Formats: sequence, structure tokens, C-alpha cells
Amino acid sequence: MTALYLAFLNSWRGLVYGGRTERAVRLELVLLALGLPVALALGGSLWVRVALIASLLLMLAAELLNTAVEKLCDHLHPGRHERIGIVKDLASAGAFLTQVIAALIWTAAVIDRF
Repeated sequence: MTALYLAFLNSWRGLVYGGRTERAVRLELVLLALGLPVALALGGSLWVRVALIASLLLMLAAELLNTAVEKLCDHLHPGRHERIGIVKDLASAGAFLTQVIAALIWTAAVIDRF
């Protein structure tokens, strides 16, 4: 249990750091905070609610991973470098695609509800 607790603390520190230092992470945390009650009200069934909330969590997770890749790249090569730029662009594309997934899920839930 100690290892699990320490892993949780590491994750919590990462989430707090991301929220304090990255505008995109803060925005997605706000979306999560606003989206949770909306998802509970909008979802007509348990699985729709789960999908709505999971899409927001997936989006936040991808943004945190994108931030980690960018921070690592900046640490390893602080200057502008074409191949490092490609790595950052790929990570950003992954985060963007999770936003598209979330938008699709939320749009489908709204259409289904109304």
C-alpha cells in the first residue's frame, strides 16, 4: 500500500504542477470541473455518463503527456531544432485528437438526449 500511496503522491504533484504552469492544463481542469455536473445531468444512462466523464479525463491525460514531452524536449534541447519540433507537433496532435474524441462523444450525447 505504501508504494501505491507514493505513486498517487507523484501523480498528484504532476497534476498540481501542470495546473500551475500550463494554461492548456488549467483550461482542461476547468472543463473537467464544469463538465462533471453537466455529464451527470446530460447522460441518460450510466454508460453515457461514464463516456462523457471519461472523454474529459482522457483529454486531460493527453494534455499532461503532451506537456511532459514538451518539457523533456525543452530540457534536452532548449534551442529550436527541427526534429524536436516534429516530436512536439506529434505530441500536440495526439492531444488534439483526444479533444476531437471528446467533442464527438459530447455531441452524440447532446443529440441523443434531445
